Amino acid sequence: MDKINLKFKKLNDSVSIPCYQSEGASGMDLCAFLSEPVTLKPLERKLIPTGLKMELPQGYEAQVRPRSGMSIKHGITLVNCVGTIDEDYRGEICVPVINLSTKEFTINNGDRIAQMVIAPVTKAQIEVVTELSDTKRGEGGFGSTGRK
Repeated sequence: MDKINLKFKKLNDSVSIPCYQSEGASGMDLCAFLSEPVTLKPLERKLIPTGLKMELPQGYEAQVRPRSGMSIKHGITLVNCVGTIDEDYRGEICVPVINLSTKEFTINNGDRIAQMVIAPVTKAQIEVVTELSDTKRGEGGFGSTGRK
């Protein structure tokens, strides 16, 4: 497994640094950094700070994803499903959460609210053409390959 150097700047001494919760984990948990609890009403969304800034190595991105337990148990997920942090971003990492349940949910300081996966980035070289190659699927879109 490849390892890279990832730099974090804590905006306060009490901020939690992201960490892997198991040996085989792909994502590091991000924790809320709050001066007071934040309560989300059903369908309400808020931006939750982490108290961290980060420096990614060139050629990498950070993907911020929902935590499966929070999603299935409480209906708390991310507004943008998966957020991307670009290598040149140096601002505070914040997590846009939404409450998709029918009950209020409170986020407290230090709660694990999302996970972050570090991934290499491949950039495309764009070529404009007048025709594309044919495939068996062709232009079949939503549901065109069946249910099973």
